[in-house]
Amino acid sequence: MKASIRTLLTASASAALLAACAVGPKPVVPTTPVSSQGEFIGSQTGAVSTAPVQGNWWRLYNDANLDALIQQALAENNDLEAAAANLRAVRASLSETRSNRLPSTTVTGAANRSQSSTITAPQAGGAELPDVDTYDVGLDVAYEIDLFGRVESSIRAARADARAAEAALETVRVTVAAETARAYADTCALNAQVAVAERNIDLQTQTADLVQRLLTGGVGNGLDVARARAALEQTRASLPPLRAGRDAALFRLATLTGRTPAEASEAAKACSTTPQLSQPIPVGDGAALLARRPDIRRAEAELAAAGARVNVATAGMFPSIRLGGSLGSTAFDAGDLGNDENFRFSFGPLISWSFPNVIAARARIKQADARAEAALANYDQTVLVALQETETALSAYANELDRQRALRVAREQAATAARLSRLRFDAGADSFLSVLDAERTLSGADAALAGSEQAVANAQISLFKALAGSWTQDQ
Repeated sequence: MKASIRTLLTASASAALLAACAVGPKPVVPTTPVSSQGEFIGSQTGAVSTAPVQGNWWRLYNDANLDALIQQALAENNDLEAAAANLRAVRASLSETRSNRLPSTTVTGAANRSQSSTITAPQAGGAELPDVDTYDVGLDVAYEIDLFGRVESSIRAARADARAAEAALETVRVTVAAETARAYADTCALNAQVAVAERNIDLQTQTADLVQRLLTGGVGNGLDVARARAALEQTRASLPPLRAGRDAALFRLATLTGRTPAEASEAAKACSTTPQLSQPIPVGDGAALLARRPDIRRAEAELAAAGARVNVATAGMFPSIRLGGSLGSTAFDAGDLGNDENFRFSFGPLISWSFPNVIAARARIKQADARAEAALANYDQTVLVALQETETALSAYANELDRQRALRVAREQAATAARLSRLRFDAGADSFLSVLDAERTLSGADAALAGSEQAVANAQISLFKALAGSWTQDQ
């Protein structure tokens, strides 16, 4: 019995040495354009620097409320929980696939009572056959000799699937952090725009009351009153869309942080100042971006998985060899199961081959090849899209800053014009129409500047999202 066990173990070890052989193409190593690894086109503006991308990028805003909201979102967002659960499932599948490296074992035990038919086993005189009790215990061991690398290629594919799931989780984290910051910035910016509109309404209400008093005193005219009232109502009409937008951003923020709209952040409700950066945004370079973006890492992992599955399909063209053994004892009495004369064993390889169904095997190889080609094209496209998103975000940010500077100048000039118009009207040197026109221009300049504050914050967050900061490593 001991010699048989040694024979089985020796054969299993020899089979493991043979498992290093594999068939099929070598893994595809993707390449990226050399021009994509230098400085970004849009990094020449003074609003950004080529310093490495900072972890926990939202801390650049120095806003404790924003920090707390993003931490809450990363802890309680439901999309993140789903992605994390999917990662756990993929890792469990990897563990299952790895188990194919090990022998499979089956322990059996049986007790049977049987009686043969007198037709198949006739007895003299037609006497009834006796009942027979049989007892059996055994251990069956089977091991696939991975001679053509099917098992190892399956493990490589499962390992790449796990890397892809990890990158997918990081992609969701980047998105959740960015969209939480965007929802908070939108809420603050729209609160600021509501405040600007309310100030303009107060100013225009005073103007409308003034021209009404002038008309009542016999100095003014009905045309000025109508114009003043029209300007006032136009400004009032701008308030409902701003409030609706503010509420939408607030409810979006609640959802991102795992809360209902009724539980929306009180800090965000009270915020009326758009988050501001105090330093240029560090953007690094193209090489660092390609190594950092989780969607690129996911595409690379999917390419590796597709390549490994080509090897799996190719191995299907070759025989499958399984090494099996069985040890056990069979007796007519349960107390005799341990006796030497009741010992049994068997050992031998089992070879199976799908031949002559080669057509199906070749079709599976072609399918796997096509999927690998698609994965390579997807990787190349993901790299291009990452560069496009980053350069687009850099351009949008730089141009919105230019627009904001022009709007600030325009707002200062509009305020000066409104003040001078009022003085000229009070001195009787100009009509009230010029006052209304100047105030309408100032109101529009205030609204445009407040809207630009929101656009700048959104451009910053889009850039942070495109850069996919390495904050997950810091945490």
